[in-house]
Formats: sequence, structure tokens, C-alpha cells
Amino acid sequence: MARHGDTRQKIVEAADTLFYEQGVGASSFADIAGAVGLSRGNFYHHFQSKDAILEAVIERRLTRTREMLAQWQRDGGTPRDRIVSFVQMLIANRAKIMAFGCPVGTLSTELAKLDHIAAPRAAEVFTLFLDWLEAQFQAAGFVPDRARALAHHAMMLAQGIATLAAAFKDETQLRQDVDDFTGWLDETLSSKG
Repeated sequence: MARHGDTRQKIVEAADTLFYEQGVGASSFADIAGAVGLSRGNFYHHFQSKDAILEAVIERRLTRTREMLAQWQRDGGTPRDRIVSFVQMLIANRAKIMAFGCPVGTLSTELAKLDHIAAPRAAEVFTLFLDWLEAQFQAAGFVPDRARALAHHAMMLAQGIATLAAAFKDETQLRQDVDDFTGWLDETLSSKG
């Protein structure tokens, strides 16, 4: 028999997938329970509300984002290398992004439209990326205000690329847009020197 924590983790993973692919509003308790193979009664033993599941999904995304950023920090040799890792995630996840959009952007947008109490919490994932990007630009020699502006611009470009990839489902254009991002980055970094 599965342990309580294992079942809870499976519920959160299934909900995360459904919230990304269908949206929070379109994903029911029954959908999530069905994806895990639980009866509704057993499901309620682990989560009493969809908002509680949503909070667990957001926490999972925050944790996974922190881990990914830490990995990029360890693996990247230079600030440029690390920022390129950020934009390359669009290529690495292109099939899902073209099918469903950016998981961070779609969740934040949906919750904002619903004026959901969890909207600010979901936006914390964006903040993790912005803070990390700002640190990369500072490490490249930009003063804090300029580094923050560049981080915001990089995030805006990446979100635009993801949105267009989902709208047009054009992998060739997605790759070109990522190359253009890298070109912008190189110009920006060379202007510092």
C-alpha cells in the first residue's frame, strides 16, 4: 500500500500537469483523482480543497525552480552562459510550450484573471527568475538598477517567445527567437565592456 506522502506527492504531480495542460478552472477534483487512480473519498483524505492542491502545486513549482536555478548557477561558467541556460529552457521544453504555453505564465495569467487569492504566490516563480537574472547581470558588471531592468527585459522576451510559440506552434520561429534573444544578450553584455 502506498504511503500517505507518496500518494500526496502523486496527487500534486497530477494536479500540476492538469493545471498546466487544462488550466486550474477546468481541472476538477474528479480529474485529479482519476489521474492518480483514487476514489474521491481517499482523495479528500489528502486534500480538502482545490485551493489546498493549488498551494501545493505552487510550492512544488517554487521548489523545482529554485533547484533549476541552483543547477544553472553551478553548471554555468559565466553570467552569459547562465543566462543562455535560462532561454535555452524554451528549446528544451519546446513541445510542451508549443502545446500549452509557459507553465509559469499560463498559471499566473489564469489566477490573475480569476482574481484568485493565490495569484501573488504563483507570481513568486517569476520573482525567482527575475532575482536570479538580476544577479547574473550584476555579476556581468551592471549596476543594480540596470541589472534589474535587464532582468525584466530578458523575462519579457522569454515570455513573448513562449506566447508566440504556443500561438503559432512554429518550432523554426521559436529557435530563431531564442537565437535573437542570445544575440540581444551578447550585444548587451558587449556594451558593458
